[in-house]
Amino acid sequence: MARAQFQKGQKVWVESVGVWAQVEKVLPVWAKGFDEPVRITYDVGLGREFAAAELQVPAEDPTAGALGDWRILRARNKWQDQADCAHHPFPGSYPVVVTDKADWGGWRVPGAEYDRDPQRIEFQSRLIAAAPELLDLARELITSVAEAPDDAPPETQRLARKAQTILRRLTEIAAPPSAARPGEAAEPDFAAEA
Repeated sequence: MARAQFQKGQKVWVESVGVWAQVEKVLPVWAKGFDEPVRITYDVGLGREFAAAELQVPAEDPTAGALGDWRILRARNKWQDQADCAHHPFPGSYPVVVTDKADWGGWRVPGAEYDRDPQRIEFQSRLIAAAPELLDLARELITSVAEAPDDAPPETQRLARKAQTILRRLTEIAAPPSAARPGEAAEPDFAAEA
């Protein structure tokens, strides 16, 4: 007999579509003579019903807490002479955001994209480098409101809820499929039979 693995309102990753969705309806399929449903499907608002095998629950990203020190370095512009890029904010270089202690790994931009809109790319690099501090600020806001929710003004509570939603989007990832889902038979252990 089938058992529901997800609840109405639960956030799930729809693997076949590649999007996050929310379970809108749990749809049991009943058969005559059975006390429990023989199959359960889920309506997640995407136009068809999905089996539990097509859905995954969110899991916390284990790397979300270990951000380290992100900073902007300048890399030499190899594809243009300084005279050709005098309109750039820093002629002869482009920003590289490094996220590792060894000054490598992180974010960089293709030369043609940087040349198209250098001001925008410079802003993006500063935003990315500031992301860990903004993340800490959001966490502090959530903690502050959670400690004394009755004392927080309504606007601060609204901001904390918004910060919580954003943090959830950052830290929740699709959980890997389990070895055997509830209601399914586990794979046989052939070593034990030998």
